[in-house]
Amino acid sequence: MAETNTVRVVTEGPEGDDAKCSFHHRMFLEPQEKKRSMKALVVKQAQKTCSCTPAKVKDRVFGFFPILQWLPKYKLREYLLGDIMSGVIVGVLLVPQSIAYSLLAGLEPIYGLYTSFFACFIYCIFGTSRHISVGIFGVVCLMVGQVVDREVEKAGYDLEPAVLSSLPGTAAQVNTTLSPVNRTSQELLCDKSCHAIAVAATMTFIGGVYQVAMGFFQVGFVSVYLSDSLLSGFVTGASFTVLTSQVKYLLGLDIPRSGGIGSLIVTWINIFKNIHKTNFCDLITSFLCFLVLIPTKELNERFKSKLKAPIPVELVVVVAATLASHFGKLKETYGSSIAGHIPTGFLPPRPPDWTLIPNVALDAIPIAIIGFAITVSLSEMFAKKHGYTVKANQEMYAIGFCNIIPSFFHCFTTSAALAKTLVKESTGCRTQISGMVTSLVILLVLLVIAPLFYSLQKCVLAVITIVNLRGALRKFKDLPKMWHLSRVDTVIWGVTMAATALISTEIGLLVGVCFSMLCVIFRTQRPEAPLLGWVAESETYESLSAYKNLQTKPGIVVFRFEAPLYYINKECFKSTLYKQTGVNPVWVKAAKKKAEKRMLREKEVGSGDNQTSISMDFVPEPLGFHTIVIDCCAVQFLDTAGIRTLKEVCKDYKEIDVHVLLAQCNPSVRSSLIRGEFFKEGEDHLLFHSVHQAVDFALGTQGHSGTSASK
Repeated sequence: MAETNTVRVVTEGPEGDDAKCSFHHRMFLEPQEKKRSMKALVVKQAQKTCSCTPAKVKDRVFGFFPILQWLPKYKLREYLLGDIMSGVIVGVLLVPQSIAYSLLAGLEPIYGLYTSFFACFIYCIFGTSRHISVGIFGVVCLMVGQVVDREVEKAGYDLEPAVLSSLPGTAAQVNTTLSPVNRTSQELLCDKSCHAIAVAATMTFIGGVYQVAMGFFQVGFVSVYLSDSLLSGFVTGASFTVLTSQVKYLLGLDIPRSGGIGSLIVTWINIFKNIHKTNFCDLITSFLCFLVLIPTKELNERFKSKLKAPIPVELVVVVAATLASHFGKLKETYGSSIAGHIPTGFLPPRPPDWTLIPNVALDAIPIAIIGFAITVSLSEMFAKKHGYTVKANQEMYAIGFCNIIPSFFHCFTTSAALAKTLVKESTGCRTQISGMVTSLVILLVLLVIAPLFYSLQKCVLAVITIVNLRGALRKFKDLPKMWHLSRVDTVIWGVTMAATALISTEIGLLVGVCFSMLCVIFRTQRPEAPLLGWVAESETYESLSAYKNLQTKPGIVVFRFEAPLYYINKECFKSTLYKQTGVNPVWVKAAKKKAEKRMLREKEVGSGDNQTSISMDFVPEPLGFHTIVIDCCAVQFLDTAGIRTLKEVCKDYKEIDVHVLLAQCNPSVRSSLIRGEFFKEGEDHLLFHSVHQAVDFALGTQGHSGTSASK
């Protein structure tokens, strides 16, 4: 049904003597007709969705597989060199990081290499961003590792040694869901490592399904609730947990990995309890690696504009440390913990363990949200920087398939990573071909080089992981600037960071989202509500508390409420209006009634002379104004409580002879007022396009009333 109501809006009329009688003319605005037939809307959408033409099929296929669009247009001479160079450099950096982050996820090193290979290759097919690097991300690995540790412990594998941890190829063939208590000799082949990758792959599959579903139902708006300050605080808090989880490798301690609420504190308590068992060989190796990695990383950042490619210091450290460990026999002599056997080639594909889905389905939700939020934000940031567009929903499809497909090949969850994306961009990347080159570099390692890392110490991998946390931990240096820009954002950052570090990553993310939403509510619950003054020789009204030399019109108060008016802040609106005007109409009416009752009582007991003196004594105090103009330019919407509040305010002030006028209401507010029957026959409720028009109308009305009274 179309709205037939009209909104009466007053505008200024002609000047001169005639204007005394008709000082304003009225303009009627009739709303556009809105078709609200749900049936027609559904039919139209169904026809649009289900229609099938060759052109539409082509658009759908090309949209779902962006590689079909950009690959035929690939400029070989212009793009190839930069893509090869950036792909090789990112691949060289990704090899040691993949091995190191596997440790963080509680998995064997080979699975990190599998994950990086498949993620880079699949994103090239489905992704729309030319620059982001999709692969292993430290925070996501931490969240995966916490679930893996929990499920492994629940299955009882922590009670016995992993007798076949060096044989993942054999272990992967066996069903991992049977309880270790009643396992047969064949089932014993599925050890702790086998069950761990089964848990990680199953959770990766479910997370990918969530992300594809988000893309299908176009619910990318969920990422709106993850603000920059919230994501930054979450990553920084998770970085503390990552750092804490790696300290035991730096010291060579054999302590259980803590999970759940308060894992950071529990881990540090265990570290200090076992500090006397420190392996000095691992400690010295860690110290030397820090001495090499940190200065070289700083040089890479400081001179990145002059260097054609960053120095691959991580790969150099890994090679040198592996050689030193092998020839120095550090494991045999000092008991250093090493990476162990890393097989070559690929394991046979294997579906996720469907029986584990109920255990990990809930854990996959925050991992999926964090993964797509970081991927979409990075892709949009670099697309804007380089002048092209990306499709947010297609990016969710891409990162979803980067998780679903690899989950059948012994991989765990991936997302975009800022550090590797910056390296990729700075080394000449032009298209997604760079990701394919990175995949080929990792493939070379998988087929040939991987077994050579057998003697690599785990403490070296821990150092690589910690050094790559520098970017997140540096956010503390930006706190003064952030505080200066927005104190609310700084508090959101701090709360999210503290909750993520001290409680848990999942709860920290939830706390951050809830707290940021509460901040929005609190901002609208007690918003700014200043009185306005007139800027001389203009039609502009601004805040009296913010600017000097503003003028006020006699008998008129202009009030602005800078928030939506709804059930949460309706009392704040009334109390602030009463405070700013200095007149509470309810109190004025109550005082008047009280005085009238007192006069009536004295009239009954007093004489006629006393009656006259009493009635002469009661003279209401002048209010100082006759009109209130409410500037509604910042009121985005009204709910039923807001409409009721406006009705009450108008009614209460009218009873003490004060008129309330509304100015600068947007169409949504006008529509709400009409539906709420704010305008009634015989009541002079008027809307104005501007505050200036409302003030002029009030002045003219008062002047006209005064003239009529004098006559």
